[in-house]
Amino acid sequence: MIQNAMILLRRKKPMDWVRFLLMWGCGLATGAVLLYLVGFIVVKGVPHLTPSLFAVEYTTENQSLFPALVTTLLMVVLTLLIAVPFGVFTAIYLVEYAPRGSRLVRVIRMTTETLAGIPSIVFGLFGYIFFASWLGWGKSILTGCCTLAIMILPLIMRTTEESLKSIPDTYREGAFGLGAGRLRTVGRVILPSAMPGIFAGIILAVGRIVGETAALIFTIGSVIKIPENLFSQGRTLALHVLQLSSQGHNRNEAYATAVVLLIVVIGINMLSETIERRFANKLK
Repeated sequence: MIQNAMILLRRKKPMDWVRFLLMWGCGLATGAVLLYLVGFIVVKGVPHLTPSLFAVEYTTENQSLFPALVTTLLMVVLTLLIAVPFGVFTAIYLVEYAPRGSRLVRVIRMTTETLAGIPSIVFGLFGYIFFASWLGWGKSILTGCCTLAIMILPLIMRTTEESLKSIPDTYREGAFGLGAGRLRTVGRVILPSAMPGIFAGIILAVGRIVGETAALIFTIGSVIKIPENLFSQGRTLALHVLQLSSQGHNRNEAYATAVVLLIVVIGINMLSETIERRFANKLK
């Protein structure tokens, strides 16, 4: 096997070597930057992870991150509950039900691509004007969740749409040939086969929810306490890091909070990948 690999390497043309080295160089550079960032945060933050940071109530003495942690997890769950059904069902309509090449499909896709390119601060201003002011919700958890749902909706739609398109037409033809209707074909054949790709989009969306700050400054407020209801103000971990880092005497607590934020993101990604793997195993 090693001899075959060496033979293949000898047969490479000069341009193949350039592409090979460029590919590996870019991969190693990306990995090095990631390791440096994670290592820097871990080295700076782990020594300052103290029990007082996980106190139930926040005070100026303990700089507790526990209320921000609860708010972050609540924001992730509620935002996904709003955005995932809309994104998945819209993608199913575009791929499985809408006439191919219709004007409505082109308008929806153009709108989705436009939303994907809008800066997050613009979403924050829209959320403040529409949800907080016009609907009268004020700065609250619900306002922040609706704003983030609009932000991640294009991402979930595009990933779901591409996953559905990757399913071979033979699956659909086989189900139709056995007498299954379109709804049963989508629900029992197409959608389960596309679940790995859909979960990949959800993982990316979770990363954007957890790391968002600009849009939440205008919509969720900056109160550091455990939310009592959907109309309470709060502060996510990312906002907590921003607020602490802006205060010169709380940099150590900011690094410690960043470590917890990394752990939360990694934990959510691992959980999503586990669910995705179980879906994939059921299909085999």
